[in-house]
Order: sequence, then C-alpha cells, then structure tokens
Amino acid sequence: MRFPIVLIFNPESTDYKVTVPDLPGCHCRAKTMDMALTDIIRVIESHLSLLSEYGENIPSASSFESHLTKMEYRGGVWAVVDLDITPFLGKSHKINVTLPELLIKKIDDVVATDANYKTRSGFIAMAAINELNNKIVAD
Repeated sequence: MRFPIVLIFNPESTDYKVTVPDLPGCHCRAKTMDMALTDIIRVIESHLSLLSEYGENIPSASSFESHLTKMEYRGGVWAVVDLDITPFLGKSHKINVTLPELLIKKIDDVVATDANYKTRSGFIAMAAINELNNKIVAD
C-alpha cells in the first residue's frame, strides 16, 4: 500500500517532522530528509504491528489531494512510502475461490505488468482490503 507522507522542516530545531496523515499518531523526527524517509518506514511498520496486535483495521491510504488543503501540512514536502501490509493482516489461510476465467485472466495480466502485485492472491487480497475499507467509510 502506498501511504502519502509529509515532511515539514522546523528551522528552530533544524529537523524534519514526518507525518503519515492516514495513520493518526504515526510520525517521527529526523535531522535529514534521508534519515526521515528511512525512519518513517520503521515507524509505520511498528504502528501497523500494534494495530494488528490489537485487532484493529489497517486504514487505507488516501490520495495526496485529500490532505493538501489541511493547514497542518502547509509548506510540507510530500512523498510516498510503499509498504507490503500483508504481514500485518495475520496468518495466511488457503481457501478455494471460484472465479470466471476472463476475470482470472484480467487479474493475471495486471499482476504480470504491475510491480505492486507479486501474486494473484496478493491482488485479490488488496482488492478485498480496498472494498472493505470503502464499505467501512460508507457506513
């Protein structure tokens, strides 16, 4: 999943605060942008581990545009952190799923050409996560 992050330089402390807007409370500080980008990955992984440990849902990543108008991010530099969230979803279970042949072909075509999906199962899992998150937001 690609999480937008924002880096905001603080001239007084000469460091960067890095925030993940889609994960409330998930942020860190670093002296350089490079360190900030490295550190935020560990912070996100720790945050997702805690959510998983307590049985909480992992929020979907939003678009940059949904955050750009927020005053607290004004003047920040935006970036994207791409993380595989499947390790935080719990133990995998093998299931038997019946799908139409054309749908399977379309899924396989996307998996073969898009580096975001390593397997058919990963594609289906991400589609399910997105659909569930859309349902939660709609309710």
